[in-house]
Amino acid sequence: MMSLYIGREASKLWKRFCSEATTEINLLAENWKYLLAGLVFQYMHAVAARGVHYFHRPGPLLQDVGFYLLPELGQEKAYMSETLFAFIFFSFFLWTFHPLVLKSKKIYTVLIWCRVLAFLVACQCLRIITFYSTQLPGPNYHCRMGSKRATLPRPHHFLEVFLINLPRGVLYGCGDLIFSSHMIFSLVFVLTYQKYGMRRFIKQLAWLLAVIQSLLIIASRKHYTVDIVVAWYTVNMVVFFIDKKLPEMPDRSIASATMLLPLSTKDKDGRIKEENHKLLNGNSGDPTDRRQRTQINGKILEDGNKFPADFATNAS
Repeated sequence: MMSLYIGREASKLWKRFCSEATTEINLLAENWKYLLAGLVFQYMHAVAARGVHYFHRPGPLLQDVGFYLLPELGQEKAYMSETLFAFIFFSFFLWTFHPLVLKSKKIYTVLIWCRVLAFLVACQCLRIITFYSTQLPGPNYHCRMGSKRATLPRPHHFLEVFLINLPRGVLYGCGDLIFSSHMIFSLVFVLTYQKYGMRRFIKQLAWLLAVIQSLLIIASRKHYTVDIVVAWYTVNMVVFFIDKKLPEMPDRSIASATMLLPLSTKDKDGRIKEENHKLLNGNSGDPTDRRQRTQINGKILEDGNKFPADFATNAS
């Protein structure tokens, strides 16, 4: 009986995965240009950061209040900030793919990444303009006076600028200070989960990790305090204004529920076209359907808010 139950559940999981993957592939076919543009710009941002390294000139550390208040971790503990950033990055990455295997289908993976990349590109454009405007002496250990990595030698050919040399070229960059790229990614991820996530505890933990990430970056002397402060208010404002311009993402659970009924080939084709039209226009579900929605104004209700919504629905 146990083996039969496991086999049946595995079959359900595989069917769910195939169904959700098909939906995502259809969305990918419609939005691949936006995703590709966002990914290409990530490379362009890395090239811009490498380019400013040629202009970097080491010098004495600037007076910084964060350096006075936070003890210096030292080179042997500088990995702590990178470890926390990797945890935030991969946790968010895995969360965006959870609709493929879990029943709580509240988001579309492709649409989430379209929004995230839009936020990242806008913030990174501002960052490139800022660090090319004024080059500050880097506080990181490999950017200080006496270090061979503080300034890159002049390239023999202009194509050398486009060779990022991953991951060494990213980890040992200098000059791209104001403002922190690590905080751009971290805050964009936290703000996205704040809007579309379901677990209140994880939201609170995510904000706490973002604060700890900020302190670790300063304690590791990878950025000045101004780099972190500017990132906090810039990323929040950019996400706030761009999010209002983007079409609202539909609630996946409603759209998925309409795909469970058996349809003829003709009806199925019509339903697929209708669903695609709704998704592209930021709308989903039957307008005559009066059931309680789990998504209000584009924001997913947290688990803790389910009871009042259900109670209000039953009372009405």
